[in-house]
Amino acid sequence: MKSLPDVQTELLATAYRLVLPETALFGAACILFLVAAFYPRRWLAIALGLLGITAAGLIAATVGPDEIALFNKAVEGTSFAPRSVAPFDPTGVAPFVRWLSIAAAGLFLLLAYNETTDSTACEYAACVLIVAAGASMVARANDLVSLFLALEMISIPTYVLLYLPAKSKFGQEAAAKYFLLSVLSSAVLLFGFSYLYGLAGSTNIGAVVEALAIAHQHGVSPMALVGVFLAIAGIGFRIAVVPFHFYAPDVYEGGPTGVVAQLAVVPKIAGMIALARILGMLNPPGDRLPFDSAHTLIPLTLWVLAAVTMTFGNVMALLQDNVKRLLAYSGIAHGGYMLIGLVVASAVPEATDADFAQSGVDSILFYLVAYALMTIGAFAVIQRVAGTTGDGRVMLDDLAGLGQTRPATALAMTIFLLSLIGLPLTAGFMGKFLLFLGALDSAGPMGTMHRILVIIAAVNAAIGAVYYLRAIGVMYLRSPMQAASPSKTAPAFAAAILCAVATIAIGVYPKPLADAAKEAVPTRSSSR
Repeated sequence: MKSLPDVQTELLATAYRLVLPETALFGAACILFLVAAFYPRRWLAIALGLLGITAAGLIAATVGPDEIALFNKAVEGTSFAPRSVAPFDPTGVAPFVRWLSIAAAGLFLLLAYNETTDSTACEYAACVLIVAAGASMVARANDLVSLFLALEMISIPTYVLLYLPAKSKFGQEAAAKYFLLSVLSSAVLLFGFSYLYGLAGSTNIGAVVEALAIAHQHGVSPMALVGVFLAIAGIGFRIAVVPFHFYAPDVYEGGPTGVVAQLAVVPKIAGMIALARILGMLNPPGDRLPFDSAHTLIPLTLWVLAAVTMTFGNVMALLQDNVKRLLAYSGIAHGGYMLIGLVVASAVPEATDADFAQSGVDSILFYLVAYALMTIGAFAVIQRVAGTTGDGRVMLDDLAGLGQTRPATALAMTIFLLSLIGLPLTAGFMGKFLLFLGALDSAGPMGTMHRILVIIAAVNAAIGAVYYLRAIGVMYLRSPMQAASPSKTAPAFAAAILCAVATIAIGVYPKPLADAAKEAVPTRSSSR
């Protein structure tokens, strides 16, 4: 029988085969950095970036089915579970998030075309590919070290992306603010990981979750609570959860539109998946949750964060006239909606339904796709409109008469805003419906709290409808303040149309995406 060191050595030797598409993205980024030194051209940068994404997609489609077999092979004939020793886990949510990251990167490259010059385009495209690779690896990380490195693969290129297209002091200020606060959040997160490692004696996430579950069998472990609270704080910055949201409005307003779209989407994808993994919600059936409502206050903490975040974000968005700041606070509110899924999943020990935890996490996956489409699409429209405003800032007044001057662009923006509200026949409606349904179907002592949270979310959705409908009214009920000028933002327009079509398609026929999200999350038994 293989010993533990033998198994670990074999898994490390084959670990690279579990991240081949991510390696392809990283390799394409390296090529772009080299091209930047010898032949910097914007068209070439975007072409090479799209080629790298295509290569990663083809590799993912080819090697994906074989990854699980490779993952299990190293522990054949042993008593070890692969998740207890492997640095990467290709099962569960990993394929789902990989495809989401690759698709989002393609849209971000379309937004990059009008935001860069020949001298910066290669570095910009390279950073987009690295961010996509990092987001995908967050879902595969099965170790605190690999998880932290994957999160930093998202953060560090974002610093460069914020600064590269910055043409004003306002934009440079946004880059500096995000850099300093992001570094602080990374330090807090790493400090929290050190507590978890000290308690478990291992950096393997499966071992950490098991050690924490054991520690809470006979009482609450203060060290475990400190570690997880610090981890929530560090990841909460990336999700822009209150009170870790304060950077978002200024950075959104001052940052380049395409980069802000990434900042609004990718950290939320990575942050939600990272939180679910650390809290044990993505572990296989039969594993115990270390931070459940029977032994800790973590579910209640998530409940409070969700309620406060969605309420604060929507109320503050009501006061905004700058469209980017409005979407910043809207993004904060949507982060609160997503936390509902984590609240539901964290209370599974009291549930009687075996699919209870699944109804929390898979609804987050569905909502992440819907949120990515409507948010990227909205920023694509902003980039198109910003081409006609002097400093690139877009106020609500700049949308006046858009239905007359650019009817297709206005229609796309209307679809995104209606989806953000959560009206039927849009992806946003189905996302909210699944989140709310999971909470309403919950049982046990936390069931009443979940229903109260749904009521708070419904009230917030109504508040959100006010400022979203106001923007739609400005586009169709007011006269244009200036004549439409020729636009050279065809790539951004293409991204907006793609997102609009997908938003309606998912809203009308959500079953394939809902099934994919459900299959990505292991069904957790309610027994302990």
